[in-house]
Amino acid sequence: MKSDTFMLYKLMILYTLSRVNFPLTNSQLTSFILDKGYTNYFNIQQVISELIDDAYIVNKTIRNSSLYFITETGLDTLSLFDNMISPGIKEDIDTYLQENQYELREEVSTLANYYQVKKGEFAAHLQVYERGTPLMDITLNVTTEEEAIKLCNNWREKSSDIYAYLLSTLLE
Repeated sequence: MKSDTFMLYKLMILYTLSRVNFPLTNSQLTSFILDKGYTNYFNIQQVISELIDDAYIVNKTIRNSSLYFITETGLDTLSLFDNMISPGIKEDIDTYLQENQYELREEVSTLANYYQVKKGEFAAHLQVYERGTPLMDITLNVTTEEEAIKLCNNWREKSSDIYAYLLSTLLE
């Protein structure tokens, strides 16, 4: 019985990832399932781990956030077992994604990470994506880790203004 239930959770995650054309974070994947009361947090984390181990999904970690993508193997598996997800669950997932699409996409389309280049020098790598295509990719070097963190923290809020400014200035 437990294996059937875990199989359903796996298929729900695969279905969710197949319905968007951008990656989702761990919290985005889990919040829908937890909000609907399908299972608990620990079961979802186990399912995600197994999906990664089986190469049905992959993750990329950026500043303590894991972004999850479905693989071709995951899509193939979903197509084989798609009928195991009830129409009601599919409708719940589709409604959730439709109602929250802008917020979900916005959260993962603006990426910021930093790293130490050498002693006394840090680089903040700032990116903006739209539909998986990079619009802007900037690396700024600063002298302290605190400055790099501040750049990363402010990037999401200010990136669209910076993009507009750069475009208008460079196109003058």
